[in-house]
Amino acid sequence: MSSVLYDTPGPRAKQRNVIYTIVFLAAMAALAWWVLAALAEKNQLDAAKWTPFVTDSQVWTTYLLPGLVETLKAAALSILIALPLGAALGLGRLSDHRWVRVPVGAVVEFFRAIPVLLLMMFAAQAYREFTAVSSDYVPLYAVVTGLVLYNASVIAEVVRAGVLSLPRGQGDAAVALGMRKGQTMLYVLLPQAVTVMLPALVSQLVVIVKDTALGGAMLGFADLLSQNRQITANYGANTIATLTVIALIFIAINFALTTLASRLEKRIRTGKKGPGATAIVPAQGGGVPADAGSAAAEAATGA
Repeated sequence: MSSVLYDTPGPRAKQRNVIYTIVFLAAMAALAWWVLAALAEKNQLDAAKWTPFVTDSQVWTTYLLPGLVETLKAAALSILIALPLGAALGLGRLSDHRWVRVPVGAVVEFFRAIPVLLLMMFAAQAYREFTAVSSDYVPLYAVVTGLVLYNASVIAEVVRAGVLSLPRGQGDAAVALGMRKGQTMLYVLLPQAVTVMLPALVSQLVVIVKDTALGGAMLGFADLLSQNRQITANYGANTIATLTVIALIFIAINFALTTLASRLEKRIRTGKKGPGATAIVPAQGGGVPADAGSAAAEAATGA
């Protein structure tokens, strides 16, 4: 049967697809063989370059684990600050008041347009010249500041787009029930927009984790990637092995993050399929019914 997005392939198309798959797999196998052969020719596959990560615990306790802790610390601080700040900026961009919407929009567009590394470098220089922050903490502060300013601006656009993607009837129904705009946003629109925004938000959180490596490259931040230099210097020019192990650690962190987010999204979607929970809305004037959030959603969908 045909799909809405494409026609079901016929016998010839299926044969072509099988041929394309075989050719692609053969090309990938040839590329993998070439890469391994080139590494072997440069002695990068020698056991001596890889065994320290298995037999020598000092590699982990002295270099990799401390670097991982710094990476997770910077990422966690950035996420904890950027998420609420980005949500506030996104709601500011949706404000009916021009004196709120225009300045917030200018801030968001300004910080979205500047590369995150440049923001980190500006922040580091500002901390050194205008604050009393110890030089030991300046790299961490600069990395977190740059990540927060950039990613909060991106998250603001995610929030704005998520809310605007909802049917207009949702907000109209809430207004018809006498709810203020703040109540409509908090109890009707945002809960529904969460599932729309979640994939983009998770992608941005992964970007935050990866971008912590920029601080180690330019600001001397002792993150996970920066440990490559120390390990290479102490264990005999095993740069490829070290970078491979660091890359695998980043993959594991981001895979865990996306898996957790996928389970959360599935749980939210499953919960919405059941009997909806009643939203508690503060009374105003003549009083708004306690189930106004559910009533607004039902009215918008014609229930």
